[in-house]
Amino acid sequence: MRGVLRTAVPALAAVFALSACGGGSGTEDVLSAGGWPGRHSDARNSNTATAAGLEDLAAAWTRPLGGTAGSPAGIAANGQVSVSAATEIGCNLFSFQMDTGRKRWCTRLAPAVATVTPVSDAMANIYVGEDGGLLSFNEHGQRRWRIPVSGTPRSAQFTSDGHLLVVTHFGQVNVVDPQTGQLGAPLFDLVPIPGVDAGQNVPRLPSDHGVPACFGGSEDCPVATTPAVDTATDRILVTVWRPGADRSALVALRYTGGDDAVVREEWAVDDLPGGAVTSPVLSADGSTVYVFDGEGTLWALDTTTGEARWSRGFGTASVAPPAVTADGLLLVAAGDGSKPLVALRDSGDETESVWERTDLAPFGTPAVSADGLAYVIADGGSDLVATVVDVADGESVDEEPLDAAGLPVGTGIGPDGEFVITTVDGDVIVLRDPR
Repeated sequence: MRGVLRTAVPALAAVFALSACGGGSGTEDVLSAGGWPGRHSDARNSNTATAAGLEDLAAAWTRPLGGTAGSPAGIAANGQVSVSAATEIGCNLFSFQMDTGRKRWCTRLAPAVATVTPVSDAMANIYVGEDGGLLSFNEHGQRRWRIPVSGTPRSAQFTSDGHLLVVTHFGQVNVVDPQTGQLGAPLFDLVPIPGVDAGQNVPRLPSDHGVPACFGGSEDCPVATTPAVDTATDRILVTVWRPGADRSALVALRYTGGDDAVVREEWAVDDLPGGAVTSPVLSADGSTVYVFDGEGTLWALDTTTGEARWSRGFGTASVAPPAVTADGLLLVAAGDGSKPLVALRDSGDETESVWERTDLAPFGTPAVSADGLAYVIADGGSDLVATVVDVADGESVDEEPLDAAGLPVGTGIGPDGEFVITTVDGDVIVLRDPR
């Protein structure tokens, strides 16, 4: 059994704060009011935006990062684009202006930052992880604080009281005050820590140990996905590969805020075939969580109990979670260009097929606008093609060939409907209204 020796450092000693620039305390200054602030946009991991979409897209700008990208960009409500890359020299964390593509600032952090999406709050402060640390920068690139963590943080989320929720790839759950970097609740470990009192004295593993395994998931990377948070109840859904297990479990945690804040486990589902392999996605009302298993079956589970409501097989394993709209439409694709785009309706105890595009096999998860337009990247033969799809009937509204060398690692929608694409080869591409 592998383990990681992690020590809870007192909050005041843990914070290396330079300043708490920008924004006061309170949820209104933390939770983003627009853009695509996290890896899958929002706390639900819904891959849906608050901005309206564009029916006509054209190339605006492309910026090479100088290295490969392992996670998509995050987009603040003011349009600031933040992204990381695995570069040999120079910066590996970048910030660009949406309107021009001009680099606002960049800096160099430890290498594992290249696997993390920077998360933005409403003030355009960003929160990003590196090997053994969690950092915050303001919109001008000034460091606000840094705290040590065990492992490498996955992309962060926010709780209902405005705290930052960060789960590392080792399974350490951190609840952090975004203004100060101080812990808002005791550390919680999803993976038990062997200790001296149990007759074990396991040396601490390097904080980047097992990070490459996060692209497929294994015991070396217990938490390989992005948690989902129901901000109405502060229930947290996360996938965890327990020591000695042969697959990942889907685990529900509960955060209780206030003076006696704590994180505790509610339930776990550890028998999905092949394990839970994609980031969990919550329905708009928080009652259902959707996750793919390792055999290509999409499961809908009750978030209160973990009981299955329905499952639907798609034949091959998926690398991308579905996009889930506020009215219960699910846009599903394998994410690797091998399966068609399918729209399903969740009717409670089963699914209803709405439409299917056999000619459109997306890479990644579609990004859906607030007015029902889905932005999709698919193979157009000689080039990748960005396609705008009306989610009501599945019909294409617009197509735009992409001048891109690599496949997309993720997509997002900007505050004015811009389509933002990050490729694995390290290009950031922005499409917008040509007028």
